[in-house]
Amino acid sequence: MLYKSLIPYIFSAMQLAIELRDVDRSFKNHFWQRKKQVLRNISLEIYEDEVFGFLGPNGAGKTTTIKILTGLIRPDSGDVSIFAHPPNSLDAKRKIGFLPESPYFYEHLTGREFLKLHALLHDLKHYRKRVDYLLDRVGLVEAAGFQLRQYSRGMLQRIGIAQALIGSPDLLILDEPLTGLDPMGRKEIKDLILEEKQKGTTIFFSSHILPDAEAVCDRIAIIIEGEIREVGDLSALLKKGTKTDEISLEQWFVKQVEKPRQGS
Repeated sequence: MLYKSLIPYIFSAMQLAIELRDVDRSFKNHFWQRKKQVLRNISLEIYEDEVFGFLGPNGAGKTTTIKILTGLIRPDSGDVSIFAHPPNSLDAKRKIGFLPESPYFYEHLTGREFLKLHALLHDLKHYRKRVDYLLDRVGLVEAAGFQLRQYSRGMLQRIGIAQALIGSPDLLILDEPLTGLDPMGRKEIKDLILEEKQKGTTIFFSSHILPDAEAVCDRIAIIIEGEIREVGDLSALLKKGTKTDEISLEQWFVKQVEKPRQGS
């Protein structure tokens, strides 16, 4: 109980890895259509060395937020920083490892060639040891010589996680990282995430699969219809507003989804 009461003070003494302040973003599919607002006044603080879960149903704005964090798109308004740098700056990009939800792979490269390519893009001079380590860590040593077009969905997810780690990033951004993995694969990647946290890596974990977040995250935020509904320590959030023992993450999530949007 003492630990829980100290959480706000612990985080206040930590350095920010990610900061979003009042971020808005709109899109329109065709020039004659009105813009649809996808993000509404998003504000978040993610600290170094934590696993931060970013949860929401499909279409909630998770991937749009990640595209802003990685500098792929700009917000319409608001401020964003990665370790105090703009997300589209080289200083920020050097610190990020990224696995998108639907990555594109060079299917005619072997797994080893694919990781070598990304190692060279990171200017790693002694890349062979790193490539060998990551192939072993994600369980692809025996498949290292196969072309990626021969990989299963789960194997592609594993090689994608390996490329996100190739540069030993300070910030690891994972968008639905456990998609396509079997139960053993899911456990292995969750163990890997926790190991990276122990090494000091900050992890931004975006998912709509609730048990995965419950297994690895220190804090979570829930985004629904482009708005942040709740942010905080997972255990504390599950007890919030209940008079008995904490509810399950699934029950809590459903309650958040069913809440009316603010201002509606």
